[in-house]
Amino acid sequence: MHLVVIGAQWGDEGKGKIVDYLSEEADLVVRFSGGANAGHTIVTDDITYKLHLIPSGIVYPKTKVVLGTGMVIDPESLFSELATIKKQGISWKNRVFISDRAHIVMPSYKTMDVELEKGRRSPIGTTGRGIGVTYSQKAQREGIRICDLGDESFLGTLTTEELDFLKPFIDPIKEMMIDLASFMDNYRNKKVLFEGAQGILLDLDIGTYPFVSSGYAAAAGASLGGGIGPGTIDKVFGVFKAYSTRVGNGPFPSEFSKERDGTLEQYIRDLGREYGVTTGRPRRCGYLDLVALKYACRTNSINHLVLTHIDVYDDMDEIKVCVAYEADGKEISDFPSSRNLLAKVKPVLRSFKGWKEIISEIKDYNSLPVNAKDYIKFIEDYTNTSIGIVSVGYKREQTMMRTSIWTR
Repeated sequence: MHLVVIGAQWGDEGKGKIVDYLSEEADLVVRFSGGANAGHTIVTDDITYKLHLIPSGIVYPKTKVVLGTGMVIDPESLFSELATIKKQGISWKNRVFISDRAHIVMPSYKTMDVELEKGRRSPIGTTGRGIGVTYSQKAQREGIRICDLGDESFLGTLTTEELDFLKPFIDPIKEMMIDLASFMDNYRNKKVLFEGAQGILLDLDIGTYPFVSSGYAAAAGASLGGGIGPGTIDKVFGVFKAYSTRVGNGPFPSEFSKERDGTLEQYIRDLGREYGVTTGRPRRCGYLDLVALKYACRTNSINHLVLTHIDVYDDMDEIKVCVAYEADGKEISDFPSSRNLLAKVKPVLRSFKGWKEIISEIKDYNSLPVNAKDYIKFIEDYTNTSIGIVSVGYKREQTMMRTSIWTR
């Protein structure tokens, strides 16, 4: 069975925790896109794992993981991360595999990334890790792939500087290199989890272009970067927070403003620990944007939504959500493609009563406060998509299942 987990907002929705939770029963976890600019935080047994390239399933001793074809891999970052998790007690040998068609991030790409950002007509707030440049090199047919490390004739075309960088990593990477399509065929009757990077609103094609990632964050990317055909995907889970966040530049219709919302942004940011795993920079925060969430469900055939961070609202008297946009006196109910329109719209807000109760220790969905369940039901009705999982904290056990996962 093939399950796909994607972010249904602008990233940082809590995908790492959800993939980790679902990985307990998975035979294989495949990360199908992105690079070291992404970050997942997993908390288990009071140990915090901060992962950037390695799929979240690595913390389970019997689960194998794959860095898929759609990924762009910085070898230096990869082996630094592997060394870190080894120190934390994770044995990863013979459990981590890399698609031979994945692309490599070279040091020069990072410099190019920073310089390109300076010259953009619309700066996007890049992390400067060479991700966009690597994808650009890939599209221009100038990239360096994992399989090229075993090609002596290709290596002979590299500069001395490039070869010196790659040499220490060639043999270790070749030990993990696989033909992903063939590898995945051996798992066609197994439980396989496909893990996305960022969120669909950062997808190159269906996101808030040009303020997007250079890779694919949508569910369709699981097929492209995961070595499988689209017809073999059984379920898609879209993870979203009870509020919205965004990192970097770009339109953010439901973003909190000091004039309207006072100190609410900082309150949510601190309580939700909304600081980047990779960069440490504070995330922009706003109301849950249901217009954008419905768009995510429509464009990704999401079967079930996964709600996280709802416990952040425990102490609030009133909770607001964005149910439409307003621009030039007109109400907009569909997610626009125009960056200029998105930048000027104002959120149309609907209020709900808070539950004023700590829910982080509640184990059963039916035991949630009525007001919390009303809030969840409204989201389901608006998006026409069921919420199959509710997370009320960072730990594995703070997760409520409302649907069967590994059944068709």
